[in-house]
This record gives sequence, C-alpha cells and structure tokens, in this order.
Amino acid sequence: MERKLIMNINKAYFAGGCFWCMVKPFDTFEGIEKVTSGYMGGHVEHPSYEQVKTGNTGHLETVEIEYDVALFSYNKLLEIFFSVIDPSDANGQFQDRGEQYKTAIFYTNEDQKIVAEEYIEKLKQTINKDKAIATQILPASTFYEAEPEHQDFYKKNPERYAQEQQDRQNYKNNDHN
Repeated sequence: MERKLIMNINKAYFAGGCFWCMVKPFDTFEGIEKVTSGYMGGHVEHPSYEQVKTGNTGHLETVEIEYDVALFSYNKLLEIFFSVIDPSDANGQFQDRGEQYKTAIFYTNEDQKIVAEEYIEKLKQTINKDKAIATQILPASTFYEAEPEHQDFYKKNPERYAQEQQDRQNYKNNDHN
C-alpha cells in the first residue's frame, strides 16, 4: 500500500521591488511549491502590468509563495526576502523607483504578522542606526496574478533577468542606499 504524502500548504506575500527579481530567490528551495508574480494592495480591480507600472493604482508588485509548512518556515521565507531587498529604501528597490516597487510583507494571519514584526525588530538591531526600516507589514488583500509573460521571468528571459540583476548590483555599487 502506497503512503500518501500530506502537505500543509500555506501562502505568503512579499513585495520586494520588481517581481521579476523576486521569484528565483524563493523558487529554488525544497518546500516551495509555487511562486507567482502579481499585484496587491491597490484600489483598481484586476489591474494590468501597464496600469501598475504607472504607479497610480496603489498596487505593489508582489509575489505569492505557496509553501509546505512542514518543510519551510515563515521565518525562513523572511530571511530570503530580506536578503534580496534593501529594507531601508522607502522609494523603491535599487534601480526600480516608484510606489509600485516599495517593499511590504502582506500577512495572511496573526501568526505571520507576529513573526514579521519580531523579525523586523531583530533586523533593526543590525542595520545602520541612521536608517529606518521602510518595509511595511500590511494585511493581505486581493492578489491579482500578473499576465503570463511575467510568470517565471528568470526562466523565460534569462538574458534580461541577468541584466536586471546586473543593474541592481551596479545600483548598489554606486552607493545609492
């Protein structure tokens, strides 16, 4: 008789600037079932990429992460998230500037909110005292999946993805933080 593997899938939502750059860091771990690019937090229903990139819809480019809680903790997701963003940048992320590129943690339950708050409190102890944490902790709202061409961007467009990563590095190296 074959044993069935029982998975307890949960969702996490992170806005970390351009969603093209936010998929790969999560997508490569065992326990991460799916990473989807999309939009959250705005006032327009079913926004398009063209609408969101204007910065006028109130949405942040966001990734939805479906993960198996038996294999992957929410705290580990936060570690990955904060390793690829600048949490002190209030105006976007790296070369991507504007409202739609701000950082946020969208919590789906009280446990996620508490873990995120505790994580940020610890993070405050490790950053330059002249900088404040700009990453917001917000309740999750409707997640709108981005168009198909924006899904798995790093796999579909490896050259463009590599250029985005290089642009991020160049921005950091030019000490814009």
